[in-house]
Amino acid sequence: MGPLEGVRIIELAGLGPAPHCCMLLADMGADVLRIDRTANVGLQGRMPDKYFTLNRGRPNLALDLKQPAGLETALKLCDQADILIEGFRPGVLERLGLDPDLLLTRNEKLVIGRATGWGQTGPISHTAGHDINYISLTGALAAIGPTDGPPVPPLNLVGDFGGGSLYLAMGVLAAYISAAKTGKGQVVDAAMVDGAASLMAPFFGTLAAGRWREDARGSNRIDGGSHFYSVYETKDGKYVSVGSIEPQFYALLQEFTGLTGDALYPQLDEDHWPENKARLAAVFRTKTQEEWVDIMQDTDICFAPVLSMSEAMAHPHNQARECFVEADGYGQPAPAPRFSATPGAVRQGAAGAGQHSRQALADWGYSDDEIADLERSGAIKQA
Repeated sequence: MGPLEGVRIIELAGLGPAPHCCMLLADMGADVLRIDRTANVGLQGRMPDKYFTLNRGRPNLALDLKQPAGLETALKLCDQADILIEGFRPGVLERLGLDPDLLLTRNEKLVIGRATGWGQTGPISHTAGHDINYISLTGALAAIGPTDGPPVPPLNLVGDFGGGSLYLAMGVLAAYISAAKTGKGQVVDAAMVDGAASLMAPFFGTLAAGRWREDARGSNRIDGGSHFYSVYETKDGKYVSVGSIEPQFYALLQEFTGLTGDALYPQLDEDHWPENKARLAAVFRTKTQEEWVDIMQDTDICFAPVLSMSEAMAHPHNQARECFVEADGYGQPAPAPRFSATPGAVRQGAAGAGQHSRQALADWGYSDDEIADLERSGAIKQA
């Protein structure tokens, strides 16, 4: 059932890092209950529920927190939970009647994970934003992109997921371990701006050492500036990536491209990186992506074809490791990381709002009569 079997988590439905974090925890065996809004039950005009991959692995209870009976139900569920996860703006949880101080008074071991963009405090913490804005404030976005163009958003991987959900997951699990030892829960303030800044730690060190040119994006060793850590177009209009940083790997790159001896300027001669890149680009355009795979795949060049998502699911290595699984009738990433004794699993597909309202409450100890009363009052809604 996964390493988190027996851990009970309440998730207040939201977008971005909170559901991604809860997907990860559910994949690892946690008993996660997603509390959705009753207004979302049967909501039309959007993508079918099963394609909201981040919502997989956990039941969905539609609960009206604005009704006294709905709020009391949420409080009682939090009394039984080990972790509560929410992704609202600062102050919203309090306005809903789920003030962290109240929750910790009722359940002193509760861990409350709060995912926001700017954090719970700070001069702009109350304002709206998205991944692109949060990574803008950390130096991450400015460092990504070509020299002769604007910064390029790296999807929403760095803020929402790298700096958000992964730090949220690490934080709530660390606080859960602490609560198990001390008997005291706490609030985890997981801000995407904090996490994204933390991800940038090695680059701030390189900058301080005078080894990073922040005035010339795309001119550094691993931001596309060097010829030995870059992406090249192939004869068929596809791309390959090389990351031949170490001298022994760089020597192999020279050997398998035929650019040995004086064909290239010295590897670390930054002044001639553009010329070296142009020569490598010309060579890579002489063969198709598949031909370069045949030549380089089994070497230590540090090479890989640049694949689309569909191609990634079909790649032999990914298939051998079962990196993707079939769920809800389509391919999606498998649980990660992997555990030798307690492997994770996708236990169910993505649920729609209110799909499991009755069963979820029954699983958390509510009687049939209590569930019926809540449904009659409108505090819960079954899809």
